Amino acid sequence: MTPGMRMCTFCIAAYAACGLAADNYPAKPIRLLVGFVAGGSADGSARVVAARMGQILGTNFVVENRGGAAGVVAAQVVARAPADGYTLLWSSPGALTISQILEKNLPYDTQTAFAPIGLALTYCNALVSRPDFAASSVPQLIALAKEKPGYINYGTQGVGSAGHLSAEMLTRMTGVKLTHVPYKGGAEIITALLGNEVQLAFMSSTTAQSMRSRLRVIAVTSLNRDPALADVPSMHEAGVKGYDASFWFGLLAPVGTPAVIVNRLNRALRETLSDSKVMQPVQSQGLNPQPSTPQEYAARISADYAKWKSVLAEQR
Repeated sequence: MTPGMRMCTFCIAAYAACGLAADNYPAKPIRLLVGFVAGGSADGSARVVAARMGQILGTNFVVENRGGAAGVVAAQVVARAPADGYTLLWSSPGALTISQILEKNLPYDTQTAFAPIGLALTYCNALVSRPDFAASSVPQLIALAKEKPGYINYGTQGVGSAGHLSAEMLTRMTGVKLTHVPYKGGAEIITALLGNEVQLAFMSSTTAQSMRSRLRVIAVTSLNRDPALADVPSMHEAGVKGYDASFWFGLLAPVGTPAVIVNRLNRALRETLSDSKVMQPVQSQGLNPQPSTPQEYAARISADYAKWKSVLAEQR
């Protein structure tokens, strides 16, 4: 037998073994890495989704929290894992798009390191102020900011956070100048807002809803109204046409994962997201089910990268 024939025989055997493994998938527990610490919306939603997907697939999902660097630590682990469907990533734009823009030496390339399985959940922020703030609407805010450039302070959880991205998009699209004041966490932002250290803040829609007795909710950052604040207009609706600072959680595998496995996981994810009873606790956190195909999720990642790269052009 020639070397070429031996190589051909090896390839056929390897292909058959791969197909057999895919047909038997899943044959053991699946490891799901979450790039954030336990207790937050990323962790909670991942656990709800993983539990139901495990039931559908007939296996257990082991959720592992690997917080750090806005999800980059967990993403790096998955990028280096075997492409067999047993190590998956629950990620947000932070690790897949924003870090690609802001970090110079990221240990992976989103476009070549992962196989998108499906978009899962979307969420937005709400723009809030103290009740005595001079502007009670988006047009009034824009007029005030143009009259007093840099005078209005807004608080976020730092450069690249959802709140910071929301504000940067607003300033880019309207030409106003606001002053960014970063804080370590949401509690500090609320304290600063109530104490008038900052006049504006971007926070989750559910937090904004719970604080409505003490804060004014001006608008939400998604293109359309958010179910958690159904009486509050979106930025787009309030006059900033085309404004859409919405965010998401999605499921990915290492690149090279067989398509049959990716598709099987996608079907289980879509079935999970369509179960209203399963999704109820997730939706109470301001997260909205948004099932997609793997191709649609890949397109969303690429589109968000282009969008935020334009918004953050001066931050790099």
